[in-house]
Amino acid sequence: MITIRKSKDRGHANHGWLDTYHTFSFADYYDPAHESFRSLRVINEDRVAPGRGFGMHPHNDMEIVTIVLEGQLAHRDSLGTGSVIRPGDLQRMSAGTGIEHSEFNPSETQHVHLYQIWLKPSARGLMPSYEQKAFDENSRVNALQLVASPDGANGSLTIHQDARLYLSVIENGRTLPYAVQPGRAAWLQVLRGALDLNGIRLNEGDGAAIEKEREVALMGAHDAEVLLFDLA
Repeated sequence: MITIRKSKDRGHANHGWLDTYHTFSFADYYDPAHESFRSLRVINEDRVAPGRGFGMHPHNDMEIVTIVLEGQLAHRDSLGTGSVIRPGDLQRMSAGTGIEHSEFNPSETQHVHLYQIWLKPSARGLMPSYEQKAFDENSRVNALQLVASPDGANGSLTIHQDARLYLSVIENGRTLPYAVQPGRAAWLQVLRGALDLNGIRLNEGDGAAIEKEREVALMGAHDAEVLLFDLA
């Protein structure tokens, strides 16, 4: 079963400095039909204006993964971490018992376009921690590049949840199969471009919940860049 979540149906808010879309309920957007999907709690697509950002604010008991598509994002947190996230980088922050952080667009001219993902952790009360890695973007062309997993396999970020996150760029006309193991489910999010999922056209910003499907086929249609979640 494939259930489509169209980009236009997501929650949306434009605060001037922040243009944001919410796949699931978040902040002032509440939709009881779209609270979460298995351990996946938040998929936010944000565009932040130059010189603006999120001031220091707290989180707890959440695995937070950030992907920058364009621009740069400066990060600071209560662990003493200071870093800049750029395209090709991924950041993982385990909020655990409590962490505060800020996210800021350091550019004076360019917007930053990013996705922020929240997953419920496998256990509460973990020690807060931070991790950031650069991934070879060429290695995801017509392939699934593992970028986050519970065991840090293949150099991926280590998350405290039985979930695996993959990035892929699928060239036009190329098909990428993916087998969904029994008892598991998947979520596909189109970051840019368009593709066909088992013959269903998905465009930029669209998502799809995949359950009780043995295998799906992802066929590139227009410069497709996707994020695939494999979830317990």
